[in-house]
Amino acid sequence: MNTSTTATHQAWNKGKLVGQKKPLRLKDIWAIRVRLQLAEKTRELALFEVAIDSKLRACDLVKLRVRDVAHGDRVSSRAIVTQQKTMRPVQFEIAEQTRTVLEEWMQLAHLRNDDYLFPSRLSSSGHLSTRQYARIVKSWVASIGLESSAYGTHTLRRTKASLIYRRTKNLRAVQLLLGHTKLESTVRYLGIEVDDALVMAEQTEV
Repeated sequence: MNTSTTATHQAWNKGKLVGQKKPLRLKDIWAIRVRLQLAEKTRELALFEVAIDSKLRACDLVKLRVRDVAHGDRVSSRAIVTQQKTMRPVQFEIAEQTRTVLEEWMQLAHLRNDDYLFPSRLSSSGHLSTRQYARIVKSWVASIGLESSAYGTHTLRRTKASLIYRRTKNLRAVQLLLGHTKLESTVRYLGIEVDDALVMAEQTEV
């Protein structure tokens, strides 16, 4: 081994802010929700609510079509999509308040069955891009006084999963909701200590 090379090598993340993006707390969710409601930003409110409920990765969220969540002009209480990363289906619930704002958005935007649920405002793109979505998320957290660098699109994916985990300690349920193929992925995603996770897993019947 070349000791001189080893001694001078620095970790790529030295001095950088790294790690999982924080999930939102309940008070943060309500603060953003109320701001969007008061500003009458129906599109962003629909995006926010679907992001929280679906727990989808950004790449899957932005590609949702009306037919994925609705039958005609009525939004379903559950939906199923195939994840781009794993090519495996994942199901998610759509809460009543989310269904209400989605139906309002679909009517306002005159969306049809095959349309993207969140079309891009740029003519060159069919749907909202992940980059655009990331900028919107940053604006949401900044609007309620949070440090935007600590939050990102994975914040929305992790938020409800983290709340469910805290209330139930059911790792298997969270694994299914996130569409993870391995329980270890869920453990890392939630930031749980491995020993604690194994104890909880042993206590959870599936």
